Amino acid sequence: MTTSKHTNSETEPDTPPDAAGVATSALPPAMPRTAAVADRIETFAVVDSTNVRARHLLSEGALEELSPQNGEEPMIVVAADLQRSGHGRLGRFWFGRPGDSFMVSFATALPRALATDPGVNGWVQMAAGIAAIDALRDALGECGASTSGESAPLQLKWPNDIFCDGHKLGGILCELVPLGRHGAAADSADSAGAADVDDLVGVVVGVGINLRVPAERLPTAQSTSLHLHYPGLAPTGPLRDDIAAAMVTSLRESLHRLCEAPREQMEQLHTRVLEESYTLGRRVEVKLADGGIIRGEALSVNADASLTVRDTEGATHVVSTGDVGVLPV
Repeated sequence: MTTSKHTNSETEPDTPPDAAGVATSALPPAMPRTAAVADRIETFAVVDSTNVRARHLLSEGALEELSPQNGEEPMIVVAADLQRSGHGRLGRFWFGRPGDSFMVSFATALPRALATDPGVNGWVQMAAGIAAIDALRDALGECGASTSGESAPLQLKWPNDIFCDGHKLGGILCELVPLGRHGAAADSADSAGAADVDDLVGVVVGVGINLRVPAERLPTAQSTSLHLHYPGLAPTGPLRDDIAAAMVTSLRESLHRLCEAPREQMEQLHTRVLEESYTLGRRVEVKLADGGIIRGEALSVNADASLTVRDTEGATHVVSTGDVGVLPV
């Protein structure tokens, strides 16, 4: 596949003073395997946010410069060794160290009708989660890493967390972005190219995974890092490249099938999510957007990717959005 590559080896301005010493040791990731399968890749030593950069590329019409491959929409990858404006839950500032983590965003487009259909669009997030799990397993197999002691299963916590051995290993953030027009198409709303853009919406899938975060620097007791379970890991550079390359292939294929045969692909994703779920059958606490809290047992992931929870009084609730935490046994 022909790739369009842009590499920025410098940090962006305004790095926080307390992070400056750390930032100077960051290096733009070398990702040749990812470059071979992605349609465009940008790598940074330090970036404000890979998702922000990916959103900017979509809004500037970057996808229009690329040609679809085998009927599949192009995919752009943005990767960094360090993000200086990463934020976790409740707005807490997060700042990692070079070589610690996988910080990569994947940008593509989907039909607007699919991406805005509440009966379908929840599966975009699930497709990203399954692709991340599969990519991790592929990368671990590539380097021949084995677990330390007992098995350390990789699982998904609904809706957007990657778990390893019952601890949070990473997270996924999916965002819809209006697609911009590039060049001549931007000046001609009647052109065929402009009409095509109007039928599509951009999708950014940001993935963060702890690869080599020392135990003493993990943010919470529920967090973990891949090297704590797989001591035979490849170095961060090749490992990051292997994960990203595998995810480009898996995510692009999954989203393409979702566009071409939505019902069949949703059924396949549903089966995989049930197999990979860390959430189902466990006691959970759901924090709703309106401030409400539901505590109970996670019963099922439904046909529209929502979660059904039975509360302590026996009533069932269908949750489409919310912060879901698994409670200790």
